Amino acid sequence: MYENIKRHIRDVPDFPQKGILFKDITTALKDADCFRQIIDAFYEIYKETPIDKIAGIESRGYLIGSALAYKLGCGLVLLRKKGKLPAETLHEDYILEYGSASLEVHTDAVEKGERVLVVDDLLATAGTAEAACKLIERLEGQIVGAAFLIELLDLGGRKILEKHAQTTSLLTY
Repeated sequence: MYENIKRHIRDVPDFPQKGILFKDITTALKDADCFRQIIDAFYEIYKETPIDKIAGIESRGYLIGSALAYKLGCGLVLLRKKGKLPAETLHEDYILEYGSASLEVHTDAVEKGERVLVVDDLLATAGTAEAACKLIERLEGQIVGAAFLIELLDLGGRKILEKHAQTTSLLTY
């Protein structure tokens, strides 16, 4: 269905470390028609869903999330690596495919009961996405879904996210 988008995704072997096949979306984003197709596809999926805010995960989630928030007419929440946000934050530690990290959100980013869509470029093991969902839940936001451009099926991230959100991905590998 999204073959044009898939053709624009570049594989980069051994990045960020040996043995990882990195799915590079920059080649899709630099093409205006492809970028528009990505945002339009997510818009069609979520246009009937009541959404107050999109929570974009650093950093590629910001690119998709900000354009989609604009198109849907909702707010944007930035989920960042630890130590990057200037005001009071909550943080959540998590495990990556190749290490560990921590994600933060401002404590005033989401109001109780607000409907939030979590957005990122890629779903792999779900460590980052689950941390994002936990942060939104700690702020008493209601997660209406988790949206990804790419999902790596063999890594099982969708199963982990099931307890937090309905998951959508445009492309699967």
